[in-house]
Amino acid sequence: MLLIYTSKITNRLNYVINLIFNELIGVDYSLTTNIDEFVSYEKEKLNYSERCFNDEIFIAANQILFERGIKEQSLNFIDFDESKAFFPTHRKESILPFDPFAASFYLLSRYEEYLPYLKDIYGRFDAKESIAYQQGFLQKPVVNLWAKKITEILKQKYPDFKTAERKYTFIPTIDIDAAYSYRLKGFIRTIGGYFKSIGKFDFKEIVERTKVLFGSMEDPFDNYQYQFDIQKKYNLKTIYFILFADYGVNDKNIPTQSRKFQSLIKTLGDYADVGIHPSYTSNFVSGKLPKEVKNLSLVLNKEITKSRQHFLILHLPVTYQNLVNLDITDDYSMGYASEIGFRAGICDSFYFYDLESELVTKLRIHPFAVMDGTLKDYMNVDAKDAMNYIKPLIDDVKAVDGTFISLWHNESLSNKKRWQGWKKLYEEMIEYALEKS
Repeated sequence: MLLIYTSKITNRLNYVINLIFNELIGVDYSLTTNIDEFVSYEKEKLNYSERCFNDEIFIAANQILFERGIKEQSLNFIDFDESKAFFPTHRKESILPFDPFAASFYLLSRYEEYLPYLKDIYGRFDAKESIAYQQGFLQKPVVNLWAKKITEILKQKYPDFKTAERKYTFIPTIDIDAAYSYRLKGFIRTIGGYFKSIGKFDFKEIVERTKVLFGSMEDPFDNYQYQFDIQKKYNLKTIYFILFADYGVNDKNIPTQSRKFQSLIKTLGDYADVGIHPSYTSNFVSGKLPKEVKNLSLVLNKEITKSRQHFLILHLPVTYQNLVNLDITDDYSMGYASEIGFRAGICDSFYFYDLESELVTKLRIHPFAVMDGTLKDYMNVDAKDAMNYIKPLIDDVKAVDGTFISLWHNESLSNKKRWQGWKKLYEEMIEYALEKS
């Protein structure tokens, strides 16, 4: 049993200590504020406070874990282990030159997203606003790396210190924003599609649409059998997120009343887990999200517990509070649209800490590291070059025995038009992700 001394036990401290020691390191621990108990303890122990007592492992504490409320934090950055760290200390007794618990909490709670920031065109917190992007560590799972460093320190001090064995995991996820490119769109949208193609003089698309509608050609977005074959070939546990909402400017899936669309969803549910992809509109119109969750649940005839935001729109803490109120237990939205990497500084799942209420919620956050649209549409990366960006992420996750989550779309698996080459890339990513370290 690891004994950890601290001058004060708070919800913030409990939260981050549990994540680091219980979930990431895998060790039983106990917190104490009793100095005599700590000093007389003869087994593994760690002092996280403002002062050192003897020759114990001492990490100088920053005050953020002992505060309440949200305020601008004075952030100073230092170079640490080929990356960056913050909340530095000048205490020479401290085994680390910064406070890893305070820094981890700042990243995990998304503290910076509660502070004023410049929103992008969709009202999102953009990657470039983050300290991780600005300081160059967005593509490093620093929280995992810091936990690994703490483990090394403890094992050096206590050679018999035992930790749980960790196991690297790969989870592929697929968003279904538009189940089909041409099929089941309805008369008005289909005619509108023809007029749009005519306006662009895109006669190839007119021919393709016509062939699909008359059954002489497969819809390019209808690559589900390929997806099922890939799942079977590599023994994957894929998770699908379905946009199941009323039509809108940014919500253009198949009409939810379509029996064929519902049949597709049931088929997906036979092969994999299925979650809700809350509509863009649901972020701004009350009552939309409960309706979408209920309707998808009725189609699948089971409770919906997983979610990923359409357009990756996160308004903290409201977005997550709404999910909690609907008994959603797992969210997969934690990532940026504009940059690859680790938005919360971690590659493993963690519970959402609501800074507004200062409480740990039951909602588990699963961060993804890379999205097809990020590489192509925001970073302008070609399919032939994309593995140069994906491999380092996978390598870093494997190095900490973490979880690598990818985000793809059925559209990019069409291998048509602007997505030529991305189907091959998807399988290359899977093979590399499944390679043993």
